[in-house]
Amino acid sequence: MSTLYPNLYMTGPIPKCNFEGYSDPTAEAALNNIIREEKAKRYRPLVYICSPYAGDIERNTNRAKNYCRFAVSEGVIPIAPHLHYPQFLDETDQEQRNLGIFFALVLLGKCDALWVFGDQVSKGMSAEISKAKRRGLPIRYLDDISSRR
Repeated sequence: MSTLYPNLYMTGPIPKCNFEGYSDPTAEAALNNIIREEKAKRYRPLVYICSPYAGDIERNTNRAKNYCRFAVSEGVIPIAPHLHYPQFLDETDQEQRNLGIFFALVLLGKCDALWVFGDQVSKGMSAEISKAKRRGLPIRYLDDISSRR
């Protein structure tokens, strides 16, 4: 710890006064800006991954995993409910499928953006895109990146 600036390495709020007790708003503002910039560097937006699941489930699951890897490489946190909910909900049971879609749309509401992958939009994807539009979320349409990975 510095003896000239004993609060330099503190983790709490920046004091309004220097170590001698004098008001120092310039230093306070500068240190708060540094803290804000450091937090911004660590921020990763939550992005909903929208891609086909039904049909060729094995192929679509592998593609969705690649889309998530791509999203991570772009500095975001991917949310792909179609990789999560089929682990414990039965896709062939319409009631459980509807429950999974409901859960997914709730998660979409927590996201900062929607990324759409693939060259075809399924019925489920269409519902996700419509909800994102209603919420005013940014929507990014991406080419099929699975061949690049």
